[in-house]
Amino acid sequence: MQWAIRAGVLALGLIGVAVAAQPKAKPPAAPPPVQVMVLGTYHFGNPGLDINNMKADSVLTPQRQAELQRVAEAILAFRPTRVMVERQSNEPGFAVPDYATFDAAMLASRANETVQIGYRIARLAGLTAVQGIDEQPGPGEPDYFPYGKLEATAQRLGQTPVLERLNGEVGAWLKDFEAAQKTSSVGQLLARMNDPNGLQGKMDYYYGALGIGDRDDQSGADLNAMWYLRNAKIFGKLMQASQPGDRVLVIYGSGHLFWLRHFARHTPGYVDVDAMPYLKKAR
Repeated sequence: MQWAIRAGVLALGLIGVAVAAQPKAKPPAAPPPVQVMVLGTYHFGNPGLDINNMKADSVLTPQRQAELQRVAEAILAFRPTRVMVERQSNEPGFAVPDYATFDAAMLASRANETVQIGYRIARLAGLTAVQGIDEQPGPGEPDYFPYGKLEATAQRLGQTPVLERLNGEVGAWLKDFEAAQKTSSVGQLLARMNDPNGLQGKMDYYYGALGIGDRDDQSGADLNAMWYLRNAKIFGKLMQASQPGDRVLVIYGSGHLFWLRHFARHTPGYVDVDAMPYLKKAR
């Protein structure tokens, strides 16, 4: 009887050794991340839609066109698999329809950053589509930039000097930028826009406005919340329009730089790629 028990114990021990000796199953490999390069730009076509606007020199001159080509060739080293721009699209996959008609004539006549940088790089990269991921309020949707409410609140509470100081700082920076156009290439100007320590790389204006309001009307906080919401929706569209392993180049007004890079840094499965080293090669 004892022999039978010992034999059973020995058999169980051998089974345990056999099980332990089998290799552990490897966990499934994580999908490759989506690399996101956000290139903040100034508005080449002077649409005048911002609170503080600057006068941009024409980018359609031969000199500026040569500079833009150098920028495009430098950014091309990122090897983008997708180019996304500040345009709305209702098409499948957020495709921008007029990219299909992009040609030399469009490049020579349309002075906006979507065409001059976005379409130019997409064509050099051999991409068949450019995607528009912008977000604007539709009927019944909230205002993503309730500046009028902020201004009214500041006036009612005697806080207009705070707003004037913030706008003055932005205005002074823009005047300096306008003057720099006389001696700087497009690559150098874009480097100014994308400097993480410069005006557009920080949130000084928005956070400086946080205190505008009172207990019942926090208009400064509302402005910040709605600006965050718009950028969050933009990045949400980027996520919907990309696949693991993509290398996404985002061409957007530099005011969006802080939040879009924030999302690229902190969203699982996404990696933020700094545009500055590429821009330095274009200068």
